[in-house]
Amino acid sequence: MSRIPGAEGREPLLRVRNLTKTFTRPRGLFGGGGETVRAVDGVSFDVFPGETLALVGESGCGKTTTGRAVLRLVEPDAGEVIFDGKDILKLASEPLRKLRRRMQIVFQDPYSSLNPRMTIGQTVREGLIIHGIAEGADADTRVRQLLEEVGLRGEYAGMYPHEFSGGQRQRVGIARALSVEPAFIVCDEPVSALDVSVQAQVLNLLQDLQRDRGLAFLFIAHDLSVVEHIADRVAVMYLGRIVETASRDALYGTPRMPYTRALLSAVPVPDPAARRERVVLAGDAPSPTRPPAGCVFHPRCPDPRRDASCSATVPPLEEKARAHFAACIKEPSSLTPRDQ
Repeated sequence: MSRIPGAEGREPLLRVRNLTKTFTRPRGLFGGGGETVRAVDGVSFDVFPGETLALVGESGCGKTTTGRAVLRLVEPDAGEVIFDGKDILKLASEPLRKLRRRMQIVFQDPYSSLNPRMTIGQTVREGLIIHGIAEGADADTRVRQLLEEVGLRGEYAGMYPHEFSGGQRQRVGIARALSVEPAFIVCDEPVSALDVSVQAQVLNLLQDLQRDRGLAFLFIAHDLSVVEHIADRVAVMYLGRIVETASRDALYGTPRMPYTRALLSAVPVPDPAARRERVVLAGDAPSPTRPPAGCVFHPRCPDPRRDASCSATVPPLEEKARAHFAACIKEPSSLTPRDQ
């Protein structure tokens, strides 16, 4: 049996195994619909204390659904999500509510993720009250401390979201997540709606908070230049499946999956004199309601080694180099039959 990506003898904070989530399209008035979409198709990974695992891929590949399924913001159909030794998919509502203090999320859109009828202070204070962390004057003091920790003034607590810029709103979202003192945060494209200069500020803030608090991040993104700045390890998704995962340096230096090579070739290079071979993929991604047989990427694969076996065999996620996993039958495995 192939090893699980990330399982190198350490004890993970979060262990996800064979996570699956499907959606059924509603039938329309004039027919159509009713198809099943496998948004997350047997995903497995580990996240260790204090590390950042980036989950990357094209829009619609299942990244956000994976992050929300891990927190049970959407209910998975199958699989295991073990957090701190507990399978959260088996927890009843009350134990799950208590455990959620340690698992938080920062949403993508800072304009819609804050309640416009609540002040910033009320938004951050809410988690403190729900989980019984602080009340009254202690809660007010804690709110001011949290706002200052994310780079905002304590007196902003009495203001409303519409009075803030996008970057400031995202800092409020981060303060809200930190308020309950979590160990793990899902960052769902937290900088994609922000200006480039503000993106750098928020990324630096997240790294500082991670260092000071020992946080673990599942960082969801489609911008690989952002991921290179913040990730320790990277998992690449395509059509609901993880097709490659490795340390940041290994994945950016020696990508093993043709899809990953194509993604990396599209990342802008700061030096105008530097040239990078561009990998252009043919056609669009297949419909998730009718995924291709075999390797889900084979219809668009530019690798000259592609042949009929790619459309007949579903490639497992195997170790191709030390701690470097890829789902491609044309890439030789580093493991011997005895190891597997």
